[in-house]
Amino acid sequence: MHYPPNVVSIHPYFKAHPGQLDAFKAMLPAFVKATAAEPTNLFYEFTINGDEVFCREAYVGGAGVLAHLANVGALLGEALKFADLTRLELHGPAVELDRLRSAFAAMKPTWFVLECGVQR
Repeated sequence: MHYPPNVVSIHPYFKAHPGQLDAFKAMLPAFVKATAAEPTNLFYEFTINGDEVFCREAYVGGAGVLAHLANVGALLGEALKFADLTRLELHGPAVELDRLRSAFAAMKPTWFVLECGVQR
């Protein structure tokens, strides 16, 4: 699939609280259902390694990311009762990341500015 040049990907890593992995995992379908309705979402999936849960997701532009954040904000608040956000990365073109800095400041993400790449 060929993506537009303004794609931003989000890479949140969660660590389930002791004994809470199943409760956290039970919330994942609600995140998927909510995100499936977002027109700017390109992909969205969860992978699990022990008690660590990773969400691989991408959106068209910073506006798409902000719409997603607004859409799943309440779910995220609920999920954080069962897990900690241990790392958050945002990847994309500088101009798109700049649109997100204030909205994500409290989460203290690591910002990765797109330098170059290949698209097929």
